[in-house]
Order: sequence, then structure tokens, then C-alpha cells
Amino acid sequence: MNDITTLDRATTTEAAPVATGERADLLDMLAQQRGFLRLTTQGLTDEQAGRRTTVSELCLGGLVKHVAAVERGWVDFILSGPSAMPDFTAMTEADWTRRENEFKLPPGETLAGALADYAEVARRTDELVAVLPDLDASHPLPKAPWFEGDVRWSARRVLLHIVAETAQHSGHADIIREALDGAKSMG
Repeated sequence: MNDITTLDRATTTEAAPVATGERADLLDMLAQQRGFLRLTTQGLTDEQAGRRTTVSELCLGGLVKHVAAVERGWVDFILSGPSAMPDFTAMTEADWTRRENEFKLPPGETLAGALADYAEVARRTDELVAVLPDLDASHPLPKAPWFEGDVRWSARRVLLHIVAETAQHSGHADIIREALDGAKSMG
């Protein structure tokens, strides 16, 4: 397997390249799932976006923040390998608390800010996918109790994971929104 070399970040800030073929298909699926997630937040106030509506700790604004953070982290992984992510086996209680706060939209944070950050993350991902030299290039996964053994993920596998993660949380968001005000985005 090929190792991924760090791309010059300047390459991803010039005119937006166009993805074709498999890359366009991956980005189309990701864009669809991102759209479902954004749709669940349409017309909400910050207070509504921060409200828990189920027994879980999840709220719509927090889900947007979490999905943006996950996508950002996995794109950093594509670029730099496991050093771009934490060693989950060595995280402290404070580290886990910071990670849990990723799922919340506390006073002082806005839904508009979370959506703007997510849009920037999406732009960066889309540009990277269009210019990435090799979707088969891979890195070993970071240390985490949920990853078994010495497993490597290709850039393609990481992108599929981002699509799956976004789709899963879009479904969570739909349930939260329906419990909030009866609105449905996917059904």
C-alpha cells in the first residue's frame, strides 16, 4: 500500500478543482448527506438548536459541530496520518469531557457559526478529494480501543467513513428535529 504524503495546502486554496468519476460520486453522496443534516436545522433559533429533545445528550447544533469536527479530523488524517488524531487510548477525563462538549451548542455559540464552520470543512474536503493524488494511499489508524490490530485505511475508506458518519448523524438529527417541533426532513 502507498503512504499518503502531505499535500501542499496551497494546492487546496487556489481555484476550486472539479472532481470527476469515482471522486465526483463520493462527493455527491457526501453532499447529499450534508444537505440532509443542514436541512434539519433550517429555521431554528440558537436556543432550539441547542435543545435536547430525547434522552440522549444530542442536540442539532451539537451534531453539526460534531460532524464538522469528525470530517476535519479524518481529512487531517488523510493528509498527515495518525499523528493528526489523538491517541484515544491515552485520553484523560478532561479530554473526554472536551470531546463530549463537541455534541452541545452552549450559550455563546450559534447555529450560524456551527453551520459556517461546517461549510468551510466541507469546502476543504471537496477540494482535497479533487486533487488527492491517490485514493488508495493509506495510513495506519490512530490508537483507539475500537480499532483492532494494525489496520490501515486508504483515503477512499476514510471518505466512505465520512459519508457513513454524516448519514448516521443526519438520521439522529431528523429524530431530534421531529421531537423538537414535528418537522421531518427525511420521511
